[in-house]
Amino acid sequence: MQTISGRSKDLTPEFETALAQYRHKIFIDRLGWTLPVDEGLERDQFDHTETIYVVTREADGTICGCARLLPTTEPYLLSEVFRHLLDGKPVPKSRDIWELSRFAAASINPDSTIDTALNTRALLAEAVRTAAAQGAKRLITVSPLGIERLLQRMGVHAHRAGPPMFAEGKPVFACWIEIDEQTLNALGIPSGQTIRGTSMLQAVDRILAAVVDPGLAMTSRHA
Repeated sequence: MQTISGRSKDLTPEFETALAQYRHKIFIDRLGWTLPVDEGLERDQFDHTETIYVVTREADGTICGCARLLPTTEPYLLSEVFRHLLDGKPVPKSRDIWELSRFAAASINPDSTIDTALNTRALLAEAVRTAAAQGAKRLITVSPLGIERLLQRMGVHAHRAGPPMFAEGKPVFACWIEIDEQTLNALGIPSGQTIRGTSMLQAVDRILAAVVDPGLAMTSRHA
């Protein structure tokens, strides 16, 4: 399994399309969310050139996980759409707070042998590393209530930023994820480490040399 992270502007159109198709299959087809759709592609106003994505891929290049990172110094999902989940508290806006959204760690391949638990942990670990590399000390996220139990089982330092509320008939809540020793230890990230993996140019060189999926130009590493 390969884990990739980088800014939207570093994606080729082919890879960006594959990511939008994956998001449509997971969030709309599988989970039934009501989201903007354009010819089978799921994108919204927070997908722009500076958006940071984290993606996991299977050995054949099929996307099996995604996450989106946005700085809270600019408009983001919680601040613009779900601020009521903060129950009257101020909307976070700081260089050391980033939003984690569009998180999914599931294969769309019925014959996949990917371990969902390991995929989830790898994806979250890379999201934390990537956010920390941008100076983040905390993540804020809007999540289904079940994510709270998942994070607790993983040992991640997570806690509610507000009470659960219903959205489209499902309980959701705003959740803090602290990027501290507890979270780093739970995700197997050595202290002081941000992004593990090759540089962008090395990743591109390796991909082109192997003639495998030239639609990618991002920082990558293999599990």
